[in-house]
Parts: sequence; C-alpha cells; structure tokens
Amino acid sequence: MDPITIGTLTFIVLFVMLILTVPIGFAMGICGLAGMSMIIGFGPSLSLFGTTVYETTVTYDLSIVPLFVLMGAVASRSGLSKELYGAFNAWMGAFRGGLALATVGACGAFAAICGSSVATAATMSKVALPEMKRYKYGESLATGSVAAGGIIGILIPPSVVLVLYGVLTETSIGDLFIAGFLPGVLTILGFMLVIVIVTRIYPEIGPAGEKATTKEKFEALGRTWAIILLFAIVIGGIYFGVFTPTEAAGIGAVGAFAISALRGRMTLVNTREALMETVTTTAMIFTILIGALTLNNLMVFSGIAGALSGFVSGLDMHPMAIMAIILLMYLVMGCFLDALAMILLTVPIFFPIITDLGFDPVWFGIIVVMVVELGLITPPIGMNVFVIKGMVPDVKLSSIYIGVIPFVIAQFVLIILVFLVPGIALWLPETAASFR
Repeated sequence: MDPITIGTLTFIVLFVMLILTVPIGFAMGICGLAGMSMIIGFGPSLSLFGTTVYETTVTYDLSIVPLFVLMGAVASRSGLSKELYGAFNAWMGAFRGGLALATVGACGAFAAICGSSVATAATMSKVALPEMKRYKYGESLATGSVAAGGIIGILIPPSVVLVLYGVLTETSIGDLFIAGFLPGVLTILGFMLVIVIVTRIYPEIGPAGEKATTKEKFEALGRTWAIILLFAIVIGGIYFGVFTPTEAAGIGAVGAFAISALRGRMTLVNTREALMETVTTTAMIFTILIGALTLNNLMVFSGIAGALSGFVSGLDMHPMAIMAIILLMYLVMGCFLDALAMILLTVPIFFPIITDLGFDPVWFGIIVVMVVELGLITPPIGMNVFVIKGMVPDVKLSSIYIGVIPFVIAQFVLIILVFLVPGIALWLPETAASFR
C-alpha cells in the first residue's frame, strides 16, 4: 500500500473511533502511531513517538498553558465572577433584558482572566441563572445568554486555544493575544445587541431589574479593581513588550493567588481544588496535543499534507474563495468535534495552504478561533449547551438550543465581518509592534 492510501485509511479509522466516543487524544495518538508503523516500521515510529512526547512536555512556550489554567482556576474560586456580575448588573440591570446583558458582559470580563469557554460558562451560570430565574426570565434567553457568553472565553486573551495555535504554527502568541482583543469586544457588543433586539420583540422574556443608584454603581465597579488590574498587567505588559506571554502567565498566576489571599479565599480546600483542576486540565490538553502531533507526523510521512496543499494551491479559484471553503469546513466540523481537538487536528493541514495563499497567520488564527467558538453552541455537540444543561437539568435541551440561535446568527455575521475586514484583527498587533 502506498503511503497516501495508508494515511487516508488511518483518518477513516480515526473518525470511526471518534464516533465510538474514544477520547480524541488517545484516538489520534493510536491512529498516528499505527499509520507510521505501516510506513516506516514499528521501531522507528515508537522512537519518534517518544521524541514527540518528550519535546512536547519540555517545550518552554507550552509552560504558558498550566500557568494560565492555574490563573483561571484560582480566580474562579476567589469570588470574582460574582463581583463582575454584580458590577454589570448595577449598570445594566434596570434595562429590559438587563440581567442577560450583565451576563454577557461579565462573561467577557471573566474570560480576560480565565481563557476557557467551558469554565467561563460553568462559573457564570452559577451566578447568573438564579438571578434570571428570580426575575422570571424566559428559559431560552437565560440559558442561551450564558451559553453564548461563555464562548468568548477562548477569544478574549489569555486563551489556551490561541497558545496552542501559536505553538503549532510558530506564530507569535503575543500578537495572537493582542489580535483577539478587538474581535472579542465586538463579540460582546454583538451579543448584547442580540439581547436588546430579542427583548424588544418579546419583552416578557427579559423584564427589567432593580435600578441602582449612582453611588451603588460606582461601588460595584470599584469591587472589580482586582480583575481590571490583573488584566491590565498581563495583557498591557505583552502589548508594550514589557514581558513575554510566558512571563505574563507566571505573573498572572501569582497575581491570582495574591488576590485570592487578600480576599481571604486562599483556603487549603480552594488551593487544593485549583491545583487539581490545573493538573487534570493540563494533562487533558497535553494528551490531545501529543496525539495531534503524532497524527501530524503521519500526515508528513504519508505525503497527505503536501498533496492536499499542492492540490488546493493549484485550484483556479480566488484565494478568498478557497479561504471561505476552509471556513465552511470548520463550521461543519464544529458541529461534531470539540474545539481544542478541532484546532489541533486541522491546523497542521490547513496552515500550509493558508501561508501558500499569502494570508496573514495571525488573522487566520483569530478567524479559526471565532469559527471554533461557534461550534461550542451549535448542535449536535455544543459543549457549552451541555454544560448549561448540567447546571439546570429541569430545562429542556431544545430550549437552550432555541436560546442560542440568535447568538449563532450574530457570531456568523461577526465572522464574515472579520473575514472581509482583516484590519479588525490586525490593527492592534501592528500598533503594538511600535512599542517593541
């Protein structure tokens, strides 16, 4: 059998394993190792696999992953989510749909210190859903706003997904973080506009809450100083070139611990839970990454990556049309694959094609993350939808999906906007370059 046929059959086996719910990291690793063994032999394949495992775990750039995960884990146990929600609620709660607006705003702000969509959705649902239930919000709007707000977690920096994209493609992680900020803010504003429109059409599903005084508003805002300071130090330091993203991750983790200690939240139980969450999440991420890199080795040795890149580059189509086809493929895959797995599985295939076509790797990274975000709230997988379902088991899954539909439309419009106007993602990295 020729190498390309072996590689093709291996991918078919991989998708069968995914259908059978084999964990994707193990599935990619097993398929990659098996395919490589058929091409270069078992001994060399095992040796290459061992080298992949070692180099992945000792790569300096990847030390940013456990540090940012630790920062988010500690921050989520410091009561910051409740204070963020309280601040946005004080300023927006008196408007129609105000609690849903506050939820999206708080999700975006919490994402600035978390970096995980699922964690953002899970954390904010505990704070926001009881309040919206108390004010008799419609189930679809309440759950949909939390599920949609959670997806901002992998775009607003710091983002673990952007880190892995940067490592896989050797793209500046600092530039990716900075580039994700403006599209992230636009996502927040877009989702808020959705809530305004929906509650204007159906005012009964989002009644106005209590109006806060000016003093209460500024007091609530003042209680969020810790998050503002932490975000300003971490992202501001990267933007102005004061320190590298890895150094920023270390400073962020230490800062989260300091904030937790100042608030009296750094108990033995909270610390142990945060450390255990960091270990398990990091182990999961690295398992998927090692599996993806092993599969990537197979694509290189089998010639699939080169053949596909040559085929697409040789098409008599406008580069933007090819890019649009790739994004449509991501939209379809997002309905079935986990966000992290999708990035690690597909970027090694598509990235050489994108660079051959002359597209900016930073812009492509932001676009891909925005499309992957969409997959977190679209059926049949919709990871954030299932997270919310777990938090409110009495709400039908169909109600949550109905609630996220307007946000899916808004996200799709935003993707088209960034696709047509690359400057939305590239303007801040270009200005940051002048400070370095």
